[in-house]
Amino acid sequence: MKNITGYYRELDLASLWHPYTRHSALRDGFPVMTRGEGVFLFDSEGNRYVDAISSWWACNLGHSHPRLVQAIIRQAGELQHCILGNLTHPCAAELAHRLVGLFPDRHRRTLFASDGASAVEAALRIAVQYRHNKGEGGRYRFAAFEDAYHGDTIGAMAVGYLPSFHGAYRPLLFPVYKVKTPDCSGCPAEAARETCGLQCFSSMERTVKEHVDELAAVIVEPLCQGAAGMRMYPANYLRRLGELCRENGVLLIVDEIAMGFGRTGRMFAFEHAGIDPDIVCLGKSLSGGYLPISAAVVKEEIFETFTDEPEDHTFYHGHTFAGNPIAAAAAIECLNVYGEEKIVEKAARSGEVLAANFEAFKGVAGVVNVRCLGMIAAFDLTEKESTTGADRARGVCLRALKKGILVRPLGATIYLMLPLITDNEVVAETVKVLLETVADT
Repeated sequence: MKNITGYYRELDLASLWHPYTRHSALRDGFPVMTRGEGVFLFDSEGNRYVDAISSWWACNLGHSHPRLVQAIIRQAGELQHCILGNLTHPCAAELAHRLVGLFPDRHRRTLFASDGASAVEAALRIAVQYRHNKGEGGRYRFAAFEDAYHGDTIGAMAVGYLPSFHGAYRPLLFPVYKVKTPDCSGCPAEAARETCGLQCFSSMERTVKEHVDELAAVIVEPLCQGAAGMRMYPANYLRRLGELCRENGVLLIVDEIAMGFGRTGRMFAFEHAGIDPDIVCLGKSLSGGYLPISAAVVKEEIFETFTDEPEDHTFYHGHTFAGNPIAAAAAIECLNVYGEEKIVEKAARSGEVLAANFEAFKGVAGVVNVRCLGMIAAFDLTEKESTTGADRARGVCLRALKKGILVRPLGATIYLMLPLITDNEVVAETVKVLLETVADT
């Protein structure tokens, strides 16, 4: 019997290009994951790991959820794929209807795509063509946060440009009005949350008012900028932004790809602010992370401008696997589980447990900016003994993996985004092991 781990590592190193992975990171070996169950992943040698990042923030219901697995199997035996151009199928129609029903204003349309970046690309194109349809062709620019991340396709990179990720492609990107990031951990006014006057909003307000005649839309990650290092900001900022966009006739695109479906303790993060965005991008946990599917959910008044009579304003945009029946079936069952098992309410309670356990990091030498939002918890590591915070974070994550905790750093930031179904004991034990690992490092 061949060594399974060695065999697949050999195939991997000869053939596979790992996303977001340094070549040097593979030198010392890596687990070969063969199975998932609940909040755990298992490798080819039988070792168990807490999936503390929900496999890139997607597996909110954990792995091998029996209802999702059965939904996929059932649909795979009936209809595997069907285009949505001039056709429909039951899963696409039902999922679109279920999604618009989650919004304050249910007069919306769901445009399916394949992944988060493609949903963002669709949203950007919709915003620009909407202006064109209304005879406002000069309004084709966007405003976005500095250090935002919206995906790795060209348009998504333009509005979510991170130099460390995208520096080589800067010449390809269209110009975007960049707004100072609202980051409570690094508040320039050093204001407490209780006395915050939202001084950070001035950059956004100035940008929108100065460039309103050019702007098609503002696009933001709601309440937390993920890839920038889990930078969190208050719901009141998002509320003010909704008011500013409405008053100035600028569309507001909210990228809920990472924050949606219960991650912040509400179904969508924008609900904390009591707003109703014009376009909302969904992805990742839409199917529980089991199959690629995403969506841009768009207000009806925008959709109505894409008529082909008397002029053709059809939206000539789509993806081969948009609304794939099997992925859509998984997403429908996800929504069923969310409702019947009250997942969002559970996530809100689990988030409180996570935050309480994370208090232990406050005061630890070399740890700063301890912060939590729903089922997200993060802290930053400072430079220590000539070792940068980012290098320390990589070291902590490597040691944590050996202790059965799968985490990945974002620069000097270490974070947890556990599946929403994680029980309190696993939350506490995960934080305990991570705390010990930081102390050892």
